Amino acid sequence: MKSTLLWGLLCSSVPLCTSGAVFSDTLIRERVHPIDSVLIRGAGSLSRDVPGTAFVLDRGQIVRGGRSSLLPSLSEHVPGLFITGRGIMGFGVSGGASGQMNLRGVGSGASGGPTTGLLVLIDGQPQYMGLMGHPIADAYQSLLAERVEVTRGPASVLYGSNAMGGVVNIITRKSAQDGVRTDLHAAYGSYNTLETELSNQVRKGRFTSTVSGSYNRSDGHRPHMGFGQFGGLVKLGVKIARAWNLSANADVTHFNAQNPGSVDAPLLDNIQHITRGVASAVVQNDYGRTSGSLGLFYNWGRHRINDGYSPGSQPLAYRFNSRDKMAGVSWHQSVALFRGNRTTFGADYRYFGGKAWNHYLDGRPDLTTADKTQHEVAGYIDLRQNLLHWFAVEAGIRLDRHSHAGTEWVPQGALVFRLPRQTQLRASVGKGFRFPTIREMYMFPTQNPDLRPERVVNYEIALSQTPGGGSFRYGVNVFYLTGDNMIQTLPVNGRPLNVNTGRIENAGVEADAAWRFARSWNLSANYSYLHMKYPIVAAPEHKVYGSLEFTSGRWNAATGLQYVRGLFSGLDPLRRENFLLWSARASFRAAKNLRLFVRGENLLAQRYEINAGYPMPKATVMAGAELHFQALRK
Repeated sequence: MKSTLLWGLLCSSVPLCTSGAVFSDTLIRERVHPIDSVLIRGAGSLSRDVPGTAFVLDRGQIVRGGRSSLLPSLSEHVPGLFITGRGIMGFGVSGGASGQMNLRGVGSGASGGPTTGLLVLIDGQPQYMGLMGHPIADAYQSLLAERVEVTRGPASVLYGSNAMGGVVNIITRKSAQDGVRTDLHAAYGSYNTLETELSNQVRKGRFTSTVSGSYNRSDGHRPHMGFGQFGGLVKLGVKIARAWNLSANADVTHFNAQNPGSVDAPLLDNIQHITRGVASAVVQNDYGRTSGSLGLFYNWGRHRINDGYSPGSQPLAYRFNSRDKMAGVSWHQSVALFRGNRTTFGADYRYFGGKAWNHYLDGRPDLTTADKTQHEVAGYIDLRQNLLHWFAVEAGIRLDRHSHAGTEWVPQGALVFRLPRQTQLRASVGKGFRFPTIREMYMFPTQNPDLRPERVVNYEIALSQTPGGGSFRYGVNVFYLTGDNMIQTLPVNGRPLNVNTGRIENAGVEADAAWRFARSWNLSANYSYLHMKYPIVAAPEHKVYGSLEFTSGRWNAATGLQYVRGLFSGLDPLRRENFLLWSARASFRAAKNLRLFVRGENLLAQRYEINAGYPMPKATVMAGAELHFQALRK
């Protein structure tokens, strides 16, 4: 945005941001720009001023990390965020799956079930399974992302249901330089694990395109734990006028995952065949004093699952099948109404649901277990106002109507103080909520159509500073979060039932810092402490991550340590885990277009579990090469 009014709210809610200094080729979160409360503006995304503290993982960090999935890197670098795992590759779905996400102890529920309290977006559009209401972790591949923006704390004013703990927004790739660029990534390592990715990007005049494809597979570190996946992305963009841009993208991923069961209760033939697809189109405008966008999206999925059987018992006579969909439209427009002001008006509509059935192998007719669709419609207003050069206020409200669960009002507000020595202080309060899913209301024996929305309120104070010209920066925030109506499964009249009975009361501290202490050296670290009155699975009490990176000439090397303490891997019986993980990577540019690399995970060979009964692999190593071909436009 061209208006200097945005600079007045410089970094008002982002303890992670720099103040004009942008470091290149580092592990520091250099792309958190000093703009109005984290302006979520990506290629094809819906430009929105997001409340709360934020983190940005850019394309350089994604590529240097060398992982096929985005989620492990986010779990390391984002304070307060923890994502479960069960092996070297693949998260899976259904029983025994990992990939559950918790941010500040909100996300996957008390017992570590599906992630319904943290919202995943692609280019600003919601991504979750239409029946189950949760994201599919294996769908979020590195080939998709130009960057990933994580908002910590409720963002329901802008994004509605599920954004209770926060938001993960994946911005898809777009060429920034005129010409044609082709990249090939290939790696092979422990447990017969293979990673490949091929991408082509074009930018010519007003036109841009990105085409990417990948194939990944692994035998897994336990028998019957194989994983295979292929996926692709196509994205096209065109500047249709001076202030108008049009973009459209589609991506599809298919994966086959095996679940061996826990070590105490092994399973045979627990196999999942999952296909997920996304398509969207966005038209954006930017006239300086006013900007906005209109977006259409459609998500779909096809799931075929064999739930397996215990050794010595009989195989199941049926297979679980489902088709789901979610479609919608989002609009918003921001305008500077008067001096020091930025006001955003927006509206959203979502239509979602699907069909689930058991397909019998002996010729019996299929048994339909769910065939349901629902919709939501919402409108909101978000206001940012500079009152003095050192003081600003923020306020927003949303009205969200669910076709079955009713109406929800969602307010938020903040006071922003700009202090000397590039220091920002922000005090905020905001509400988050989640409508019950179709699964919770209408599927399986625990179904309850009378469920009400879950609700949380987050109180927060955030401080950030970038002294010394930008070579060093730090941020720290303190929060208190309370909620009620949390959906739990409890015995009622002799049978299990989903009921609104749970409570949540969490408090914590999050901090991070980055220091470029020499031309070739960068140091970064983050820490989060979480106190939970009502403990939940996969939300550690302490999480620390530190990394050191060296770049010189043809060489790039980095090493990192992550310490996790007080992680509940199970509640019945109670299981707690503490572990220290060491990772390292190095790369060498052997020729103009060729880079060789190697990386290692859990190099201390720690024995630990994240999902109870699923021991994680010991030390693993991957090695490979990257080829780059670029033809610049003359």
